[in-house]
Amino acid sequence: MAEIIYMPKLSDTMTEGVVAEWTKKVGDKVSSGEVLAEIETDKATMEFESFYDGVLLHIGVEKGKAAPVNSILAIIGKEGEDISGLLSGAAPTPEKEEVKADKPAAAPAPTPTQEPVKAAPVAAQSAPQPVSVTAASGNGRVVASPLAKKLAAEKGIDIAAVAGTGDGGRVVKRDVDHYVPYTPAAGIPVAPVAIGTESFTDETVSQMRKTIARRLAESKFTAPHFYLTLDIDMDNAIAARKALNTGDVKISFNDMVIKAVAMALRKHPAINSSWYGDYIRRNHHIHIGVAVAVEDGLLVPVVRFADSKGFAQIGEEVRFFAQKAKDKKLQPSDWEGNTFTISNLGMFGIEEFTAIVNPPDSCILAVGGIKAVPVVKNGQVVPGNVMKVTLSCDHRVVDGASGAAFLQTFKGYLENPVSMLL
Repeated sequence: MAEIIYMPKLSDTMTEGVVAEWTKKVGDKVSSGEVLAEIETDKATMEFESFYDGVLLHIGVEKGKAAPVNSILAIIGKEGEDISGLLSGAAPTPEKEEVKADKPAAAPAPTPTQEPVKAAPVAAQSAPQPVSVTAASGNGRVVASPLAKKLAAEKGIDIAAVAGTGDGGRVVKRDVDHYVPYTPAAGIPVAPVAIGTESFTDETVSQMRKTIARRLAESKFTAPHFYLTLDIDMDNAIAARKALNTGDVKISFNDMVIKAVAMALRKHPAINSSWYGDYIRRNHHIHIGVAVAVEDGLLVPVVRFADSKGFAQIGEEVRFFAQKAKDKKLQPSDWEGNTFTISNLGMFGIEEFTAIVNPPDSCILAVGGIKAVPVVKNGQVVPGNVMKVTLSCDHRVVDGASGAAFLQTFKGYLENPVSMLL
């Protein structure tokens, strides 16, 4: 006799299972204890063994499909056996069999002597609904006087929405004159009106976007991030930049940020480190990755040995890499080897944000825009220019005190730019 195999409950919280793989196909011989399928539960993928001998006559759940616990997974029996009765539900499920074995058949319910409760009183308890009573002829046309129709057309009123008070529900002039449309203000719900068309476009995910998603997801969910935010007085940096940009060379605030970060990393090598599971790598060289937005996502070309380069050289390299990135000509050697990363969104008007650590770095600095705000100097409130920066740190490598000390050094360089020229 054919036997039904039901979807097993392989964990306490399992309500349905997904067939990850069938190891047998219909017509194959199956022995008791032989793996029949791989079932994916809410916790793991487990091998499911058959506890019957015979031939696999029916597969109830296709590969990759889900089915609730105790639904028909497969049927095993003799070759050529008729299983139509089992598939039509003739065979009870294990729960029903258990009920039959353990409990006597329920006695038929006694015939009620009182009349059943009518539906009308229940309906009367429900909230009243707006009703529009209009008279219609046999062909569905609204019955209304010619004058009522004319007035309704002049006022832009749908004659079908007007309740008639004339003979047989006929809509007359007074009905149109006193007609008030249902509005939310009157406490009557009005059906919403669609004024647009839903549409969308599905775009294939580029390999660059896939890589960004994979790497940053790994970083965010494996590296315990913490964040440190600091305000920096940029008055002196603005003045220094103005003095330096008198010739052909043009220095940006981003160039100054990169130089300040590189010099601060000299004094705080713990920030210039990487996590490798069994060991932490302390980098003695300083390679600054600079995030560059491109059409398909984000690239991070590297300014190598940034601590030994001046503002002008840093600026030239960043502009060179930015153009290569936009032209899609960056090579792997251009974006590999960073020991620290900077993401600057200040040029887009962003005041403050947090960034995700870019592996293998242990830190990334998010730089906001410079904003004119009132500041207190020497006990007086005066106009000032402030830039917010946020340092994202991998707590496996960097502690809060180390990150804060690095930011203080970085802040000192930007607030006194001349010190970076010494």
